[in-house]
Order: sequence, then structure tokens, then C-alpha cells
Amino acid sequence: MSSTIPEQDAPGRERDGGPADAAVLPAVPLTHGSLPRLAPRLTVAGAVVVAVALWAVGLNTAWAAIIGAVGYTAVIYGLSASVEGRRRAFDRFVTAVVTSAFLLALLPLVSVVWTVLDRGLARFDSEFFTYSMRGVVGEGGGVHHAIFGTLIITGLGTLISVPIGMLTAIYLIEYGRGRLARWITFFVDVMTGIPSIVAGLFAYALFELFYGPGIRMGISGAVALSVLMTPIVVRSTEEMLKLVPNELREAAYALAVPKWRTILKVVLPTALAGIATGVTLAIARVIGETAPLLITVGITASDNFNPFDGNMATLSVFSYSQYASPGFEPQAALDRAWSAALLLIIIVMVLNLAARLISRLFAPKTRG
Repeated sequence: MSSTIPEQDAPGRERDGGPADAAVLPAVPLTHGSLPRLAPRLTVAGAVVVAVALWAVGLNTAWAAIIGAVGYTAVIYGLSASVEGRRRAFDRFVTAVVTSAFLLALLPLVSVVWTVLDRGLARFDSEFFTYSMRGVVGEGGGVHHAIFGTLIITGLGTLISVPIGMLTAIYLIEYGRGRLARWITFFVDVMTGIPSIVAGLFAYALFELFYGPGIRMGISGAVALSVLMTPIVVRSTEEMLKLVPNELREAAYALAVPKWRTILKVVLPTALAGIATGVTLAIARVIGETAPLLITVGITASDNFNPFDGNMATLSVFSYSQYASPGFEPQAALDRAWSAALLLIIIVMVLNLAARLISRLFAPKTRG
């Protein structure tokens, strides 16, 4: 004995047939096909081949890359629209646009790095790191004096800016209330956006008041760099202090610990990793500055390790001076300029890696 479920009559439809039968809509598929896995990769490969071919026939590298990216985006959208539907095709279109924009933005960076490596490695020898430019007219010479000048001036700038920046941030987060805190925050924001040349002019004008016109000293350059570093240190320290849970402060206050001791023993150690990372990034930000050091420190061909007496050499200004005034051997001067620029890039990269390492090693969750 079998049982069947009676057929339900749809609204407006007669069991014996009628006008409602002719109004039945055609079936619409709920799913679409999908492109083969290799289709996007083959499309990328085709776009790369086209871009390389255009570059090989003499087209500019940037235009060849742009044409290849636009071609890939158009092809992948067309293929996806015909197979997977408009919604999936639009998703692939947006992904292709974002990826292409990212790769195109990387193109100048890769070009600069490749150019500096190609032209700067020629003078990476022992003489380049152990000799100065004293008495050098043509080939030879090195950046010994510029390396120590960079380290001394940047170190002094760090010694000036880090205490001021950290104390300012502690005041704004832990004590600052009212009009004074608002004005300090405003001036920190203004200092964050000032051009580096303005910092150099400020430091030069400041020391000119005491030593007269034409003064050039390493400490003047350190003051100029500290003007650029201080707002970065303030902002990074502020953000790290804000991340410290208030429960830690309240627990210390419940034990009758004074506020200054709570900041010193609880708040700062908890935020140490982020503060150290911010300081390292601030150093990396200013170590390659040229304009303020060109005004305040100048350039010299000899070793000068005294920041309070006379001109000093830095890597950035040395690279600029070798390019601007090549002398009797232009090619030798250009080789030294490229090598100094490469060394500066390496130092900045090391500082950025050190910032990441500090963040990992001293984070509260990883300390034993």
C-alpha cells in the first residue's frame, strides 16, 4: 500500500490547466560555473609576457607595466563574467585592481633599490670604510669621517629628543588636563608636519644668536634632528601608554603605591617594547636627512669627532656633495655617492629590523 502527498495547487493555478499555466517563469540556475585554477595564473603569465615584450621593443618600463596590469584586469574580468557571473567577476576585478596598484607602487622602490645596489657595490671595499677624503682629489677615499659624523650627530639628537618626548607623552597621558595639555597636543601635531629644512633653519638661527653668523657645529645638527624626532617619540609613546590597561594602574593605587612610582614601575615597563620600537623608527626617520644637516653642520673632508667645534661630515650630506661637486674625476665621485647612499639604505633597513626585533623580544607576553 503506497501513500502519496497530494499536489499543492499554486495560487492562481487551476488543476485542469488554464491561463495560469502559460505564466510559469523559466527556471533560473542558482549556481554558476567556475574558472579553472590555472586560468588566473595563465592570465598573469600572459600579461607579464606582454609587458616584457613591450619593454623589449623600447617602451618605457612604467608604461609597459601599466599596460600589462590593465590587460590582465580586463581579461580576467571578461573571462569571469562569461563563466562565473557578474558578481564573481566584479570581485575578481577589484582584486586585480588592488593587486596591480600595489605592484605598480612597488615598481619605483624596486627600481631604486636595484639601481643603488648596481652602482653602489663598486666601492664597497676596505678603503671606503677606513679612509676619509682628506687629501683625495680623484679616485680613492672613503666615508670613515661621514660614518662617525652620522653616528655622533644622530646619537646626540636621540639623547635630546627621547627624554623630552617621553616626558611629554607621560604628562599628556597621566597628568595632562585642561588648556596646557591641549596646547601641547596642538604644537606636537604642528611639529609633526613641518618640513625638515625649517628644522635646520631653526637650529641655525638658534646657534647664530650665541656664536654669530656662519656657525657650523655638530650639536647644531643634532638639535635640528631632535626637532624632527621629538613629535614622533611623543606620538608613539602616547599610543603605547594608552594601551596599558587601567586595571594595572588601579591595582597599584589600591596598594597605596604613589602615582609616580606606578608610572615608573608598572606603566613604563609594560609599554617598553612599543616605546623602544617608536624610538628606533624615529632614528631611522631622521638619519637620512640632508637639508637640515647641510645648513647646520656643512661638510668636511677630514675626521672631526668633536660636535662642538667646526664642520662635520654625514653620509647624507657626503653623498649629496659628491654628486653636486664631483671635482676632477666625476665618475669616482659618483661611485662614492652611490656607495654612501647604499650604506645609508642598509643602516635604515637594519634599524627597521631592530625595531621589529625589539618589539618581539620585549613585548610583555614574551618576557619571562
